[in-house]
Amino acid sequence: MSIARIKLDRIDRKILEELQLDARLSSADLAERVALTASPCWRRVKRLESDGIICAYEARLDPKKLGYQVTAFISISLENGHTKYVHEFEEAVAAIPQVLSCHRISGRYDHQLMVVAEDLEAYGLFAEKYINGLPSVKEVYTSFVLKEVKAPANPPLPPTDFG
Repeated sequence: MSIARIKLDRIDRKILEELQLDARLSSADLAERVALTASPCWRRVKRLESDGIICAYEARLDPKKLGYQVTAFISISLENGHTKYVHEFEEAVAAIPQVLSCHRISGRYDHQLMVVAEDLEAYGLFAEKYINGLPSVKEVYTSFVLKEVKAPANPPLPPTDFG
C-alpha cells in the first residue's frame, strides 16, 4: 500500500523545523519565527496535524536519569507466522512498558524490540518473565547497546517541491 506524500511549501517546512526544535513554542512565538500572523500560522499547524504529518507532541526523557542503564535490541523469530499468532504476539508486546519499540521486520527474524532495564540482572529477569513467555516465540537474539551514537529522531523533511 502506497501513501501519497503530502506536499509541503516553504512555510510548512519552517513550521515543522521550528516545532522539532521546540514543540512548546506558543502560537505567537511560532508565528513570529515563520514570519506569519498568529491565525494563519495556527491554521497551518492544525492542517499539518489533521493531515497526520504532526502526529504527537511529547517530552523526550533520558532513560539513564530514570535509572535504566541497559538498552537492548531483541530480535525474535516466531514459531508460527499465521496472522492470529502474529497479532497475539504484537498485542502482548505492546502491553509491556519496558518495550520502547517493536517492529515487524523482514529477514531471519520476525520482530525487533528495543527495551530498557535497570541493569543486566534486571534485564535477565525481564527476559525470563516477559520475552520467553510471549506467544509463539521460537528464537530470541539479544544485542546490548554499548554506546548511543544517534538517538531516535524525526525523519528528515523531504526536499521541497517549491525550490
